[in-house]
Amino acid sequence: MKLFHVDAFAEEPFTGNPAGVCVLDEPKPESWMLLVAREMNLSETAFLVRKGTGYDLRWFTPTTEVSLCGHATLASAHVIWQERLIANTETIVFMTKSGELRARRDANNIDLDFPSRQVQQVQHKDELNQALRITPIFTGKYSLPNGDLYLLEMDSDRGVKAIAPNYQQLLSSGARAVIVTSPSSDSRYDFVSRFFAPAVGINEDPVTGSAHCYLTPYWGSRLGKNEMTGYQASERTGIVTCKWAGDRVSLGGKAVTIFRAELLV
Repeated sequence: MKLFHVDAFAEEPFTGNPAGVCVLDEPKPESWMLLVAREMNLSETAFLVRKGTGYDLRWFTPTTEVSLCGHATLASAHVIWQERLIANTETIVFMTKSGELRARRDANNIDLDFPSRQVQQVQHKDELNQALRITPIFTGKYSLPNGDLYLLEMDSDRGVKAIAPNYQQLLSSGARAVIVTSPSSDSRYDFVSRFFAPAVGINEDPVTGSAHCYLTPYWGSRLGKNEMTGYQASERTGIVTCKWAGDRVSLGGKAVTIFRAELLV
């Protein structure tokens, strides 16, 4: 079994969001995959098993399985093409808990075909605001099977970049994940964001592809655009190209392999 460490949504090593990618010869128990994810100790580790012309794909944090992960999907596609498991010109089909996902290569990026998810405006949630030490101008919510995701808009990217959460309070707030976003003051980008999810073992995720399933329709509606560029303002930083097409979004980025290894257990 081959194991890879890949920086996703990155143009050079040690940037973007690191993901583990484990290419399996056959399906493995959930308990085993969780132990491998804990050993990798990255925000997500992806597990791939060939199925017909596509791949079964599952994602695990060090504490739990998640139903959708963008950066580990991009890393998985990068590994499949890098290892020549399919031709560079072929589209990769992933079977996941969020349905069928596809990855394609173009001249510059790997493009992921993901579901579009739109948050619904709700009243401001005091527990979140206190934990993040912010006063948002918009609060939206999307209900997931395992809990609620919140999207909070601030009026400036300076405020987004300055957030210093109380993670214990954030964990106690009941939110599964929180996206904080604002318009970008840098003309190269349309919006900025940060992503926090201590409830699934990730205090702050460096670059979150799945968050852009929510950010793309949100900012597409706000800005009147179908094509945008998002900047995730984490310590490692990352750039995600976004295209909105109704109930689907296309998320684009690059990836860099840091190491490959053989899993012996």
